[in-house]
Amino acid sequence: MNTFNAKILSNEEVAAKIFRLTVDAPELAQISRAGQFIQVKISDEFTLRRPLGIASTAGGKIKIFYRAVGRGTENLSKRRAGESLNILGALGNGFTPRDGKILLVGGGMGLAPLLCAAEQFNSDVLMGGRNRDEVIFWQEEFRPHVEEIFITTDDGSYAKKGFVTDLLPEILPAKNYSAILTCGPEIMMRGVAKLVHEKNLPCQVSFEKRMACGLGACLSCSIDTVDGRRKVCKDGPVFDAQKVFGGKFA
Repeated sequence: MNTFNAKILSNEEVAAKIFRLTVDAPELAQISRAGQFIQVKISDEFTLRRPLGIASTAGGKIKIFYRAVGRGTENLSKRRAGESLNILGALGNGFTPRDGKILLVGGGMGLAPLLCAAEQFNSDVLMGGRNRDEVIFWQEEFRPHVEEIFITTDDGSYAKKGFVTDLLPEILPAKNYSAILTCGPEIMMRGVAKLVHEKNLPCQVSFEKRMACGLGACLSCSIDTVDGRRKVCKDGPVFDAQKVFGGKFA
């Protein structure tokens, strides 16, 4: 298991309570794959590390996005450039590389691991958020790495009003995608998987679960699959959609 002490290069608020953290970690960047995650030690005050998806490995730097919603992430948001951050990783299984054009479908903070996939794969992205502020910074992050960007917002304050599952049926017939990769709320991924299954396309889903250890020991992130109980941190977080939903999308 690899542990790194990485220098914080920046830790910026890019939207309300959403932060972009960049650390200098060339060795970690070299061994990381799109879809994997890291475990971050916030400080000695917190016993458990926090699992965070890898959003970028470009230039030997690791970029992550997180929402400050509790004591741990609030504490992390106060860390400053020049400080050292202890990181365990890279952990879990990433997305499977594929030939051809891939469509990335994400909602909210689920767009983070898909950004790393956009760096590594030939892709377009369909992104959704609650409002303009929650998608506009993602649009700028993805712009250098994808050919086309499709956007929905729940409140209609930017681009198309609705959810990604409303726009997806319009996109799929017009494009010859080789696979779909999705990450976000489970109800969103289930809806995406259903639509993709009807088109007979391969689909991988990346699960976001609360992880205590991140190493497969505590069982806190277990989910049911067609192959029995699996641990998101060790067996995932990326799974074949048919393995976790089993063709049951309701």
